[in-house]
Amino acid sequence: MNRRDAVKRIAAASAAISLPALAQGSRIVLGQSAAFSGPAAQLGIQMNKGGRIYFDSLNASGGIHGAQIELRTLDDGYVPDRCKATTEKFIKDDVFGLFGYVGTPTCLAALPLVNESKIPFFGPFTGAEALREPFSKSVFHVRASYYDEARAQVDILVGTLGMKKVAVFYQEDAFGVAVLEGVKIALKKHNLEPVALGTYPRNTMDIAQGMEQIKPAQPEAVVMVGTYAPLAEFVKRARADKWKSQFLTVSFVGTEAFAKAAGKDGEGVIITQVVPPPIRKDLPGVSRYVTALKKYFPEANPNFVSLEGFVDAMVLVEGLKQAGRELSREKLLTAIEGIRDLDLGIGMKASYSATRHHAFDAVYYTILRDGEPTIVTDWKLVKK
Repeated sequence: MNRRDAVKRIAAASAAISLPALAQGSRIVLGQSAAFSGPAAQLGIQMNKGGRIYFDSLNASGGIHGAQIELRTLDDGYVPDRCKATTEKFIKDDVFGLFGYVGTPTCLAALPLVNESKIPFFGPFTGAEALREPFSKSVFHVRASYYDEARAQVDILVGTLGMKKVAVFYQEDAFGVAVLEGVKIALKKHNLEPVALGTYPRNTMDIAQGMEQIKPAQPEAVVMVGTYAPLAEFVKRARADKWKSQFLTVSFVGTEAFAKAAGKDGEGVIITQVVPPPIRKDLPGVSRYVTALKKYFPEANPNFVSLEGFVDAMVLVEGLKQAGRELSREKLLTAIEGIRDLDLGIGMKASYSATRHHAFDAVYYTILRDGEPTIVTDWKLVKK
């Protein structure tokens, strides 16, 4: 090896070891890959809005230890291969960390790159167990898991409403399977199993076959797993076909987008949530979110997804603050693991540890009434 090559190798090794300290100059650069186009676009758009309004508010008040947060975005269209490519680009561009990715199959495509590069991967919009087990030192969740949501739904259906015939209609990919497994585990505790299963391909509206797979079982309830557009179509067709089932879905659906797409046929659909309702202005954190949203996006309405992005940003910023002025990826990871009982003003406190990389387990029940998500206060009013 000649001297010139040796110098190049030493320089490259040094860069790899020190990459990146305070990200780029006086900026902490974060990368977000999400669907900003296609049938799941509203999920990416809203998660981005929630994170941005918190970061922008923080930047306007001086940032973190004098550094501004920059959130860069790339559109993966909710397609795993595209998410892998966007993640590779972010890592190549030396962003400090990854924030607010959207979707189970896309996040799973990014996960090997995250683990290999040891880049912080914070607040993905997914509750899939496959992103929690096996444990990754680089991945931090805020929300409750799909297992938590599935258990909450089944306990209500079986334990409170006395239903025994539960079917699952799910997106045929890692996301759908994640929730399906949660439902199966929850039903097994009641000595039950799904009476029927139906599937549809991701990023399509091809739901007819899945409906036909479920219909003969005449389920009392159908847990739906997917994004807002195909699930809204499922409910519309089921109502037109005079199904008597109770319909439920998990938080990932995008509540407000689903309600808009389903129209009057969304009446009575139960949706579990992992953050409190954005109408809870009595909660200081929610009130802060509503104020920031109105300032930066005056035309936008508060919703669960952008609130989740806002909450994720609040937690991440706390970790960045505690990591100190001499910021590094390792210091950030250690700082987040040290967060205990962080009161965000949203009615629940965030805690992490070296072995616990998720902040919350709480699940809220909402039901669509006149197109609006309403907290369920009396299950006797929910029709079987």
